[in-house]
Amino acid sequence: MQISCRFVLVFVIATILIQKEAWGKQHVVGGSQGWDESTDFKSWASAQTFKVGDELVFKYTPGLHSVVEIGSESAYKSCDISSALDSLNGGSNTVKLKKPGTRYFACGTSGHCGQGMKVKITTVAGDGTASTPSSPSSSSSSTPSSTSTAAPTNYEYFGLSALVATLLMAHMIFNA
Repeated sequence: MQISCRFVLVFVIATILIQKEAWGKQHVVGGSQGWDESTDFKSWASAQTFKVGDELVFKYTPGLHSVVEIGSESAYKSCDISSALDSLNGGSNTVKLKKPGTRYFACGTSGHCGQGMKVKITTVAGDGTASTPSSPSSSSSSTPSSTSTAAPTNYEYFGLSALVATLLMAHMIFNA
């Protein structure tokens, strides 16, 4: 019994360590400067690798700035936020990167986008492979779809691993 419990404990710890990367990374947009006009977002984004499961964290002064998701590259280039996919204004917003593709964000405050307060995010699959283009509506959803047929995410694999380890441990304890 003692050896079995130790084995299960080692298995659980190993599973957690192996799956640590599956939890995704948080990227504070703009780094230490945050979502601000003084940040060079093109340089900041080019120094990052955005993977499925990662999160973008926009930190800014509410009322002074906002975050608008733009649906196309042409609207992004021209700073046309009139047909925004989403608009956030709370001062600290998190956007989950759920699938490979390119997403565009800009500040909704008049003139700020034109001054460079915009960022293009290209998300790759969790294994780092190149992304495939996706339509704006399919890549912009910030809520899970109940009819999704996508492959399981790393989070789901981790949850399954943790569940199996817990069940195995419970079985060994109660059947000892």
